[in-house]
Amino acid sequence: VQVGQEEMEEELTEADLDQRVDIYLSETDTLWMFDMPSVMVSVEAEDAGRVLERNETYVNICKTKAGSERFEERMVQTLTGAAKNKEVQCETIIMEDKGMMVTSWDLDNSLDASEIEPPSRAEGFGATTGGSSKSPTAREQEQTVSVSSDRDNTLHFCPVFILLKQAHHNAEEEKCHSEAILTSENLKQDLVIMERILMENIFQPKLAAYRQIPVLIEPNITSDRGDTATATEEDEEEEHDKEKKDEGKEGKGLIDPSMKINESPEEDAAPRLEQLWSYMCDLTSGHSVSSMAWNKVNPDLLAIGYREFDSKDQKKGLACCWSLKNPMWPERIFQCDHGVTAVDFSLASPNLLAVGTSSGSVAVYDVRSRKDAAFLDSSASLNKHTGAVWQLRWVEQDRGATGGDKKEKLMCISADGRVTEWLIQQRLDCIDMMKLRRTEKEKKLPGEKERKSEAPISQQAAGMCFDFHPEDTDIYLAGTDEGHIYQCSCSGKEQILGTYRGHKGPVYRVAWNPSSTDMFLSCSADWSTILWHRDSQTPLLTFSSVTAFVHDIMWSPKSAFIFAAVKESRVEIWDLSVSIFNPVISHTANPEANLMSILFAKNTNCLLLGDSLGGVGVWELFNLDAPGGNKV
Repeated sequence: VQVGQEEMEEELTEADLDQRVDIYLSETDTLWMFDMPSVMVSVEAEDAGRVLERNETYVNICKTKAGSERFEERMVQTLTGAAKNKEVQCETIIMEDKGMMVTSWDLDNSLDASEIEPPSRAEGFGATTGGSSKSPTAREQEQTVSVSSDRDNTLHFCPVFILLKQAHHNAEEEKCHSEAILTSENLKQDLVIMERILMENIFQPKLAAYRQIPVLIEPNITSDRGDTATATEEDEEEEHDKEKKDEGKEGKGLIDPSMKINESPEEDAAPRLEQLWSYMCDLTSGHSVSSMAWNKVNPDLLAIGYREFDSKDQKKGLACCWSLKNPMWPERIFQCDHGVTAVDFSLASPNLLAVGTSSGSVAVYDVRSRKDAAFLDSSASLNKHTGAVWQLRWVEQDRGATGGDKKEKLMCISADGRVTEWLIQQRLDCIDMMKLRRTEKEKKLPGEKERKSEAPISQQAAGMCFDFHPEDTDIYLAGTDEGHIYQCSCSGKEQILGTYRGHKGPVYRVAWNPSSTDMFLSCSADWSTILWHRDSQTPLLTFSSVTAFVHDIMWSPKSAFIFAAVKESRVEIWDLSVSIFNPVISHTANPEANLMSILFAKNTNCLLLGDSLGGVGVWELFNLDAPGGNKV
């Protein structure tokens, strides 16, 4: 309570004291220091109804909360920031040791110069960096640069600038030197040799089995000498008996790769196939193997053609040269704009590889060169093929009537119905040897004599395959998409010498028997393989074991009775001296892929199978003895 009083400005008199004085009392503003609202409300209060309604709503919400998706209980914890450690690597510090050859005259001249001229800070700094070992001419040039000004700061900073420039120049020289080493041909050649050494170590047992030589087995060396010392006399006697049995067969430390320990004698004597390795890499994966060919001079060099198809168009192809010294990566890779359908090595020039593509183009590559570009191609030829080149061959033929002197020619057969000879000149150009015509098949009416069915029409038959006679290369066989096989001649007026009708689908391959040269085989899409005689237009034998396309066939180079055929995912080996009804070997090489090409290895009992996924498996043949005769 504040009471107002008047200040006494002057002394009060008795009259003033007797005067009436009014005093007024008033309240100040209320200051709330603590406020705690009540949690209870009287039932008689005005807002009691509103409070009861809110309490009832809250109770209903709590009842409906259990099992409701609208309410979730979660705990949230704030995580502390994770500490991160970063490592930074700086450029390597290059250390260099440099030296220089000097003569005694250079030492004498530098000593005389130091005695005549007073040493400066620039000269002292230069001497610590190897300047004393320089020739007098170089020292005079440095002195001219450093003493071009009379100021001390020039004498101090000029040598530092020269040193930094020299260090930068040395770093550039070191970088150029490193790049030159990495890109040098000598380093690449050394890496190739090192890679071949590693591959031979990895594939040594398989390569030995391929070459039919005994496999060297490493002896089992035990680290614990006590085990060896405590060997019993019985074990020593058993080992001694085993050594005596093996002495006459293989020699010490050698074993026959064809020996199997856990097989019974009947299973061991049955013909079989075992895979050694597969020519395949990431580059060829997904492509289809279309053709294979051995080099005529180097039997360890194999050329493989690849093509790849998709639903819309045809993709690019590859022609790779694989070596037996590295089964994991090709020695040469030639990229082609279209799928490769045929490859073959030249005999006169073994470094030349002919490649035919699905677009009808023909190219010749030099395998000695590491360049991807073709040595010759048919892009500039006006008479090039308009269909796929399904097969090509280097053929040796006589030059003329003199005989004896043979010339190698490149022959091709294409889907445009032409058999061509390619001239190897400054550019590739071809001439037509023959054009295959379709034959019209006429039905014979009742009571009417049989008509000739070789009525040529203008439409040309697509050439699928051909093969030249092993003794007379002027004679060759040509298979068409009609299922007909023509015996043709390169010389003479009558180019077609005979027609063989027996297939009801395209003929995929024809092959003369290399031993019995009057016989030849043919395979087709009609699931059959037919054996023909040259003088008979009627099939001698028809081989059909499973209902599948026969993509490729090949005679064995060691026997006139044995041939191999590929049917989708299976390979069949037939021995006509054993049976003409069933193959001696029927093996599924790759269930996930179709076999497209087959090739016998030279000078060994191995078979190569190319599939539709880009792999070429090398399989070893066991217990397939070639009969003594060479005539079927």
